[in-house]
Amino acid sequence: MSQTLKKLSLGFIAVGMAFAGYFAAAPSASALTAIADLSAGDLIRGETFSAVYYMGEDGMRYVFPNQKTYDTWYSNFDSVRFISDTDLATIQIGGNVTYRPGVLMVKIVSDSKVYTVSEGGVLRAIDSEATATDLYGSSWNTMIHDIPDGFFTNYTLGEELTSGSDYDAADATAGTTSIDDDKSLEAPAEISITDSGFSPIDVTIDAGQGVRFTNDGNDKHNATGDDLTWGTGTMQSGDVWIVTFKEAGTYTFYDGYDSSNTGAIFVD
Repeated sequence: MSQTLKKLSLGFIAVGMAFAGYFAAAPSASALTAIADLSAGDLIRGETFSAVYYMGEDGMRYVFPNQKTYDTWYSNFDSVRFISDTDLATIQIGGNVTYRPGVLMVKIVSDSKVYTVSEGGVLRAIDSEATATDLYGSSWNTMIHDIPDGFFTNYTLGEELTSGSDYDAADATAGTTSIDDDKSLEAPAEISITDSGFSPIDVTIDAGQGVRFTNDGNDKHNATGDDLTWGTGTMQSGDVWIVTFKEAGTYTFYDGYDSSNTGAIFVD
């Protein structure tokens, strides 16, 4: 690989969060969006801190690690909705948002390789200037962003690109119109925990999908895997917790506060 491709062409500063200053003071309590009014695809932030999150179809919030990542998905902050810090804390974090596929190339300081970004945060190394030119034109070297080493683990590595025909940047961008698309997020299955047991007692989901447990009882409850490898932890009345199951199989569970109440999750 040539030295030209190896060097970063833009002197970007690696920052962990870069949203400060884009918002005026948080609105009054009466102007905050109620958590019940949020929908998948909303952009949200709390009252105190400037971090912006994406509300996923899976019921979790996803962090924009810096403004450079945000800018590959959105052109402004006009649609960001403020919610209370208390409500924000009840929404689980699902992970970090990665660069929108096809928009830019990325690299890290400690790795000389330059990568395209494919769906699902898959990085594909570019083997030469010729391939980079085929992919992004003669100004390819102005389309590289440096990402902090700490965020590199948000991505996975795919096959190296050795020809412009191996990857179409425009198609990659058009094919991921939302972060839900990019991460293949699905709405979770629902299981209610009552004082008399789980309802329903079993659900069938896809690998990578989640199950949202809601304590609709008056007492403390939980859902604990029979193998003790997963669980919701103690849930007070009204609490909600989502557990994601990435591997196919059967996951049986019980209520740690009443072991006679049991259930099962079938993951295809």
